[in-house]
Amino acid sequence: MKENHPMTHSTDAREIWFLTGSQGLYGEDTLRQVAEQSREVAGTVAAAGLPVRIVWKPVLTDAAAIRRICLEANAADDCVGLIAWMHTFSPAKMWIAGLDALRKPLLHLHTQANVHLPWSTIDMDFMNLNQAAHGDREFGYIQSRLGVARKTVAGHASDPATARRIAAWARAAAGRAELATLKLARFGDNMRDVAVTEGDKVEAQLRLGVSVNTYGVNDLVAAVDASSDADVTELVKEYEDGYRLAPELRAGGERHDSLRYAARIELGLRGFLTEGGFGAFTTNFEDLGGLRQLPGLAVQRLMADGYGFGGEGDWKTAVLLRTLKTVALGLPGGTSFMEDYTYHLEPGRELILGAHMLEVCPSIASGTPSCEIHPLGIGGREDPVRLVFDAATGPAVVVGMADMGDRFRLVANEIDVVEPHEPLPRLPVARAVWQPRPDLRTSTEAWLTAGGPHHTVLSSAIGTEELDDLAEMIGTELVLIDAGTTMRQFTRELRWNQAYHRLAQGF
Repeated sequence: MKENHPMTHSTDAREIWFLTGSQGLYGEDTLRQVAEQSREVAGTVAAAGLPVRIVWKPVLTDAAAIRRICLEANAADDCVGLIAWMHTFSPAKMWIAGLDALRKPLLHLHTQANVHLPWSTIDMDFMNLNQAAHGDREFGYIQSRLGVARKTVAGHASDPATARRIAAWARAAAGRAELATLKLARFGDNMRDVAVTEGDKVEAQLRLGVSVNTYGVNDLVAAVDASSDADVTELVKEYEDGYRLAPELRAGGERHDSLRYAARIELGLRGFLTEGGFGAFTTNFEDLGGLRQLPGLAVQRLMADGYGFGGEGDWKTAVLLRTLKTVALGLPGGTSFMEDYTYHLEPGRELILGAHMLEVCPSIASGTPSCEIHPLGIGGREDPVRLVFDAATGPAVVVGMADMGDRFRLVANEIDVVEPHEPLPRLPVARAVWQPRPDLRTSTEAWLTAGGPHHTVLSSAIGTEELDDLAEMIGTELVLIDAGTTMRQFTRELRWNQAYHRLAQGF
């Protein structure tokens, strides 16, 4: 399955500009060949199935043009990043002003037009034209000299390994662009007395770009109550067609009115978010105002449509979910709000059972979810409607965001989602069961040592390379727990990170 995004911030208009460096020394004939070959390389990159359009730009041969294209990129809302390749030698002092002004993500592609050397015919004309091995070293130096944040990818553009690394960076760039313009609506505040869901919203807007604001729950209630009966009936039909509906929720069933109210919540919530241009939101079971149910089904369906969500007012997880859904757009697999709930501690078969009260995204479901209604012993409202399913098996990653006071920290763990050892007939919520890498003991000790939150994003669509690229782009710490993690190494990494990030902030 793939993520769906029938919402406001489409990636269709997003672009990555392809820049090629050279110099006027070679003459017009050589520069004409440089332009032709750079177009071909850009076309090869574009054909790799990137989530954004590749836009080729004319070959750059002087400092004024380089600075101008970097400033234009900064100002272009559709441009999410730049790919730069030095086809020939491009004296790097020409790049200083442009790179110093650049504020968009940069990928340095170290490639060349040809795969094979023409051994029997190679001459100095060929050498002058095809000297990226020479020119890119000059470019790499000036980037390091200026401290330019970038990703460097080496290999021919037609190599699938090269294409995968470029695609990961391009997806991260799209996520970074989404984050920079994201608006989030909080319905009510955080769950009382909880620490990890708190955070500095001003710092988040300064560092990440996201705007986080609170709205009264009864503002949402007004939108819910305004939903028309005809629209409710149409949406209920969509539920009937898309899910395995519990008998009591069907037309004529004793709980059918509860399903209609769940539909009314979805219509009101979706309308509120659409009208305000919000890409993410939070709810809180302690602050439901005039809502008759804690939103469950509505939240799940909105997440499946690409919205970010966090329970108990957890805006940081909602921001992270929306960002990673943008990164994952179009990929197989799903991305969901998640919470580590409880463990299976049988030696050698340890597992984590993840779930939430109601709100797990059906994009990670292993099959068609069932739509059910059950009591909820928290929140003090009517029984809520929700989708119930098991998560699809396979490799995935769980990621959490924590506010460490002087910076945000991303904590990620590579995992393998597995089938539950036994059925869960008395657990009527959506859930995922997984084996954390390298093992449960190391994983949980590392997560706790890093101060990772209990709310996370689980994604089977993206991997750690996209996360690493995104963290670099937004200047945010990322600590990874994977198959090679040891507590000795991990503890040292946290100490080094703390020193680095405090020094990087300056005084």
